Amino acid sequence: MHPNGKVYLVGSGPGDPELLTIKALRLIKEADVIVYDQLPGPEILTSLPKSAELIDVGKYAGDHTLSQDEINQLLVDYASQGKMVVRLKGGDPYLFGRGGEEALELRKAGIEFEVVPGITSAIAVPACAGIPITHRDNASMVTIITGHEQKKEGSMLDWEWLSRSLGTLIILMGVSTLGTYIPKLMRYGSDPDTPVAIIERGTRDDQVVTTGSLSTIVDIAKDRGVKAPAIVVIGDVVRLHDALGSSG
Repeated sequence: MHPNGKVYLVGSGPGDPELLTIKALRLIKEADVIVYDQLPGPEILTSLPKSAELIDVGKYAGDHTLSQDEINQLLVDYASQGKMVVRLKGGDPYLFGRGGEEALELRKAGIEFEVVPGITSAIAVPACAGIPITHRDNASMVTIITGHEQKKEGSMLDWEWLSRSLGTLIILMGVSTLGTYIPKLMRYGSDPDTPVAIIERGTRDDQVVTTGSLSTIVDIAKDRGVKAPAIVVIGDVVRLHDALGSSG
């Protein structure tokens, strides 16, 4: 128990426990309460200390998932009790992790918080699959997008611009919508022969890499039963997987 409660928004990295930062590991060991979902991955979650109160906000009361508002309130309530709270997130808290939303709510409630950056899967997962996301012969820019936008009026993504981009396109949370945006890219002018890789369970022992092109990857992914969690990489850098990758 701490006299003044505090929330740490901690990025757990891409899934390999050895890619946790030293600071993240220390805070996990010191926490009074750890609020987590399934995104950090089984290896990290099974190693959480029993000395902390562990709260799974991914599954609650059977199959019910806590809303973001309920998670925000949980963080506020525990910190208000003077507890040191770790909100454990996959990857980096501020890259499609809703860490910014939680930070704003904590600030609004007058709760002290600190962000602990994590290694993002957008870079680490392709690297561990033998795909450097930049290479001076292949790509000098990288665009990272979500394949699962929050439902709202219109889209914040400019697919026409993305289809013309000469760099690497990284799509997080993009497996379930693969059949929607891949045809959209080609419709706006992307070369159908552009290489694509889908990396399942990246950085973990059971990592699987599926490769193809824009014109073939949807059918290949369906045939192979590709499932989340996975990272989609689109661009010429995917060609380097054959030389640098060890799985496929």
